[in-house]
Amino acid sequence: MKAVKFEKYGGLEVLQLEEVPRPVPNTGEVLVKVKAAGINPGEAAIREGKLAKQFPTTFPSGEGSDFAGIIETIGSDVNGFSVGDEVIGFTDNRASHAEYVLAAADHIVYRPANVSWEQAGALFVAGTTAWAAVKAVSIKPGDTVVVSGAAGGVGSIAVQLAKNAGARVIGLAGKANQQWLADHGITPIVYGDGQADRIKAVANGKIDAFIDTFGQGYVDLALELGVPAGRINTIIDFTAAQKHGVKTDGSAKGATAGVLAELAGLIAEGKLELPIAKAFPLDQVREAYSQLEQRHTHGKIVLVP
Repeated sequence: MKAVKFEKYGGLEVLQLEEVPRPVPNTGEVLVKVKAAGINPGEAAIREGKLAKQFPTTFPSGEGSDFAGIIETIGSDVNGFSVGDEVIGFTDNRASHAEYVLAAADHIVYRPANVSWEQAGALFVAGTTAWAAVKAVSIKPGDTVVVSGAAGGVGSIAVQLAKNAGARVIGLAGKANQQWLADHGITPIVYGDGQADRIKAVANGKIDAFIDTFGQGYVDLALELGVPAGRINTIIDFTAAQKHGVKTDGSAKGATAGVLAELAGLIAEGKLELPIAKAFPLDQVREAYSQLEQRHTHGKIVLVP
């Protein structure tokens, strides 16, 4: 089978599509033929060596957590799934950017028929991160919540989950994504110079919580706006979080099959939209990450083997 690999830390140039043996499932595992697999900023940071202390890499390394696909073979002691089942899942072994992926049976759920392969394959990391971030700031009905990077992979999910929880949501995004936010019941604000004043003008009172999905000063902005540190969550600015004592809940807090099934169910019910920015074939993995790293993507980028 073909799989994305890299043999040293570096930029896009270290990513290679290689022929590797197709794995065989062990006890409690399934082998899934991948139909779609999301890519994420954290994977780029790992490949560049920026997270070497937190997430050390053994070379050669594979890549990817998110996937959706069709069960090809099943190991022993797997109950509730059969060959041919369409599933959504995740792997902890950096291996989903491939034609086939091994996964623990307790890391997969059934794919609802009306959730597209691209949405299903991109759901796990961004979805569970957004879920955890929204839970972290303890949203109550009637709260006013600000989300930075509100049209990105995580932000576009977080604003909808916060709204579903009963909050009034203010979303910071570029000009091109203001209409999408408005169409989803979010109060849109263009980010950049003067954004604090623009937020205050539409907030009409105190701001209860802040979810930062972008970094680069948004924790400081949240504090400037009077948001208590205990109701600020950043998924990216760990230096600011340590300095100010704000929360950093992300995918690790929501990384369960139960949360994945809940999110897939919301998509199936029409209560959550997962925008897909673009799908790339597996052999264009470098181009996919090049687009991701520009940080102006609306929604998720997906690899399609």
